[in-house]
Amino acid sequence: MSALESDVADLWARREDGLTAADAGLDDLTTLDAFLEALEAGEVRAAEKRGGEWEANEWVKRGILLNFALRETRAREYGDVTYHDVLPLRDTADLGRRGTRNTPDGTVIRRGAYVGSDAILMSPAFVNVGAHVGDGTLVDSCDTVGSCAQIGSDVKLGANTLIGGVLEPVESAPVVVEDGVSLGAGCRVTSGFVVGEDSIVGENTLLTPRIPVYDLVEEEVVYGHLPAERRAFIRYVESSVGDHDLFDGGAYKPAVVATHIEDETLEATEREGALRE
Repeated sequence: MSALESDVADLWARREDGLTAADAGLDDLTTLDAFLEALEAGEVRAAEKRGGEWEANEWVKRGILLNFALRETRAREYGDVTYHDVLPLRDTADLGRRGTRNTPDGTVIRRGAYVGSDAILMSPAFVNVGAHVGDGTLVDSCDTVGSCAQIGSDVKLGANTLIGGVLEPVESAPVVVEDGVSLGAGCRVTSGFVVGEDSIVGENTLLTPRIPVYDLVEEEVVYGHLPAERRAFIRYVESSVGDHDLFDGGAYKPAVVATHIEDETLEATEREGALRE
């Protein structure tokens, strides 16, 4: 256990014993500042891949929660706007030195977020506390990268993409988008879903553990992750509700179809046949 992890564990225990923002001392706030700096430097992460599986670093998520619990909300300035929060926005001076661009007029990076080198953040975009955005990644206009989300290197997040945040419970792994992934415009990835590396996801696709992924490569249905090197798109399949007195024409539910990355096209008849099978 590192000294920082030990300090966070001690603060967490004291918080459970009743420590409040009003009681927090200078040393406590110094620990919280050091923790945020470690997040921004990429020295600690809310989740890491171990044994082929992504796992949450619970102590890191506790450190983020402590920043909300042990700091007072106060008025802050962002351009001509006054807002109220427990944290200021992230200092972005280091980004320019590392070749990363964040365009003005609405690009917001909250304290405690890591952004790698040679990345691009187009306005308006929002990157929340605990998020990790890798080298060479594009966060396009109107994108949201939620708290603790782990975005790999050389990823393309299409415009108006939502990457959900998973802060609580602390043991739950956040959303992960692995290296080399391309998400089309309007995609949504939520609830700890993992998008495997080098995959291409069609626009307006919803990826969440509650929606099945029909993997035509391995001929299986999986939940909670898109295997690596897949080309995926949203489809609608017949629901178990079927015909109902309240409506005509049957009921359908969303599903994700995944093909091999080299399959640039899949004829509609092949898609329907695969789904029926």
